[in-house]
Amino acid sequence: MTHTADHLDPALVEDSYPMQSLIGMTMTHWDEGISRFRLPLRPELMNRYGIPHGGLYAVILDTVMGYAGSYTGDAARKQMVMTLTLTTNFLARPQGVILTGEGRRVGGGKSTYFAEGTVTDELGTVIATGSGTFRYRRGTGS
Repeated sequence: MTHTADHLDPALVEDSYPMQSLIGMTMTHWDEGISRFRLPLRPELMNRYGIPHGGLYAVILDTVMGYAGSYTGDAARKQMVMTLTLTTNFLARPQGVILTGEGRRVGGGKSTYFAEGTVTDELGTVIATGSGTFRYRRGTGS
């Protein structure tokens, strides 16, 4: 995972969306083409085997890749996006107790963009990777 120093301008941070609040995921970095979120693991997020549910990784990846392409640098000008495709690759079980998702915009144009993401634990284990295609929504900014 490409890990640059955390950068988060408090004036640009949006309120958590409902699913984000429910699972306890918080933004730690947001800048042009990149976002990062942190999620402490807890029992309610585990599957029948006692490991994080696979859908949790999809939610993290969808979120970090969506935010990676929606940064405007202007709190008055929100850019909303819609997920068109999302691929999630499950690679390992976390050994730690905190997941970090990082998304990067890797290409695209005016109406759609492509992104890649990773989920790691605090020990550096790459747990999941993903890629997606996102469409910019028109007329949703303030």
